[in-house]
Amino acid sequence: MKQKHLIDLEYMTNAELQQTIRLAGVIKDKPDIYKHACDGKIMATLFYEPSTRTQMSFQTAMLRLGGRTIGFDDPMNSSVAKGENIKDTITVISSYSDIIAMRHPVEGSAKAASHYSSVPLINCGDGGHYHPTQTLTDVVTLSYEKGRLNNLKIGLCGDLLNGRTVHSLIKTMCRFEGNSFVLISTKELSVPQYIKDVMDKSNCKYTEVNNLRDAISDIDVLYMTRIQRERFTSEEEYEKQKGIFVLDKEKLSLAKKDMIILHPLPRVDEIAIEVDDDPRACYFKQAEYGMYGRMALILLLLREEDAFSFETVDPDFDKGLKCNNEKCIKNVPMESYLPDLTYEKDGHTYCDYCDHLIK
Repeated sequence: MKQKHLIDLEYMTNAELQQTIRLAGVIKDKPDIYKHACDGKIMATLFYEPSTRTQMSFQTAMLRLGGRTIGFDDPMNSSVAKGENIKDTITVISSYSDIIAMRHPVEGSAKAASHYSSVPLINCGDGGHYHPTQTLTDVVTLSYEKGRLNNLKIGLCGDLLNGRTVHSLIKTMCRFEGNSFVLISTKELSVPQYIKDVMDKSNCKYTEVNNLRDAISDIDVLYMTRIQRERFTSEEEYEKQKGIFVLDKEKLSLAKKDMIILHPLPRVDEIAIEVDDDPRACYFKQAEYGMYGRMALILLLLREEDAFSFETVDPDFDKGLKCNNEKCIKNVPMESYLPDLTYEKDGHTYCDYCDHLIK
């Protein structure tokens, strides 16, 4: 049987996404019904880079469903420290568990791992690429806090280049009618071209600005992000970008009364502590919604019947085409055994691991 993996929400239909959102709401309202739903099941959480909310919310989700967890939160405490590659790690761990939640700092790592997993694998973030369960958290929050997933003007502010949460959210919200985006960043940290291509193809309107104060007055949702220090090649480059965008009470006074503020967390200095008490601040509530969304996702992935269709494009094996994205898992020496996989879309060829344009 072909395994179901969640690499990106793109592979879920709108109906499947709505099904997950509805189930998350039921679990939130009636948790006792599901407290033995995963009795006897084991989740492996493999976190190759630091995490607080994503890792602990997955662990809590599984425990609240009656299951158990194994795994690591530091690769140096595993055989990775001895040079073990992803294929060997995943092949073995999938024989110990019923489902895997994995975070890795390299783009395309989740897709690579899914080829070797005999159980459902969930992408918990692969470098600056995707973070689908954070996006699930975001859409569950939007659905219940705004009451809809369409006709929203969404402002995204901060590190839009490296923010995998931003990339996943834009791709998902482009699927719903009437949504538009205000992209608030410095030129150096603007969204990648492939995300702009998604918006263009979906006929989603977007504007790019470099001033939060000027943009805040007419948006329905403000999605703040931190400047991601760990994605910069030098401390000097990071210092040039940090602290440019800060949401405080003065700027918030210019916003709509029903605007909501989201943040994937952790925050550094981009949201002043004084904003926490404003009723529009939903980022801590958002983290709780994330647990219910992940509980719903675990249940649906572990169902024996086909809960999700996961319609994907089958990749092509092409030794002649190499991914030129230096951040791609295919270009990590330890993972050189990975086959050259590409796919065709709209007349272009893309890397099947990191989705970067090849030709």
